[in-house]
Amino acid sequence: MKSSPPSPASPSFSRFERFQGTSGYIASSALVDAVNCALALERPLLVKGEPGTGKTLLARHVAEGLGLPLDAWHIKSTSKAVDGLYVYDTVQRLNDARFGDGNVRDIRSYIRLGPLGRVFTATSRQVLLIDEIDKADLEFPNDILREIDEMRFTVLETGDEVVAIERPMVIITSNNEKELPDAFLRRCVFHFIDFPDVTQMREIVAVHHPNVEKTLLEQVLLKFYWLRDQKELRKRPSTSELIDWITALVRAGIAPERLEAEIPFMGALLKNEQDTRAIESFVARGGKTPKSFGEMGGARR
Repeated sequence: MKSSPPSPASPSFSRFERFQGTSGYIASSALVDAVNCALALERPLLVKGEPGTGKTLLARHVAEGLGLPLDAWHIKSTSKAVDGLYVYDTVQRLNDARFGDGNVRDIRSYIRLGPLGRVFTATSRQVLLIDEIDKADLEFPNDILREIDEMRFTVLETGDEVVAIERPMVIITSNNEKELPDAFLRRCVFHFIDFPDVTQMREIVAVHHPNVEKTLLEQVLLKFYWLRDQKELRKRPSTSELIDWITALVRAGIAPERLEAEIPFMGALLKNEQDTRAIESFVARGGKTPKSFGEMGGARR
């Protein structure tokens, strides 16, 4: 006999809907579903999206929403998979041998756990952020596959096996700078964070600037989305840069009327000279920025 799907009131449904967002992070329903899917499957959540869309912040708010501690592994171009597991502090051991400090015969006292090692040995479940995995070399994702899959690793210097006490919730971010291996992708739940539309952006701004004047906000959003539409720009402004820009405008007491005529503090939004010169050249040629979303087609509303 075929069973019917659980109703919203059933225990299994409630168990699946563990993460519901937080007041400090505006998450789409699709992103909330992706988090809960990763939790249910006990798989890493791989989050992609352009810079400034809140990928890194997501881990902090998932931890907050679930009431779990957060650990983070911020990946660099020089990062190696073993760095996340543990580091054998040979320099400290050598210094102790030279100066007679510490028990140099006990190698275990010179093993320093990395982020993966720490969440594996934690006595309660944790959230682990592996941030910007695409910054590392091409082999890096494959090098951590087994450890994330099996939740265990061996310390080569001692032969000790570290096994996860509680399986962590792993959130991995990528800026799409490199393609990730298929074998790695198969083991993840995937979500791409689309850039917020105007309606969602108003909600995001309200979290950071709840008292911003409505007329000023409309001009801010208009100029912001107009800038993002300019094909000449090499780096379009992001959400985090918008929040900073609003902070500068509010603190300087900029009136909405001034925003209709110019874009003050452009350096908060545009981060290279080519983009700044492109907009300055546009204005110098007599170019006019729109005064309403209607002039941009109105669809963004």
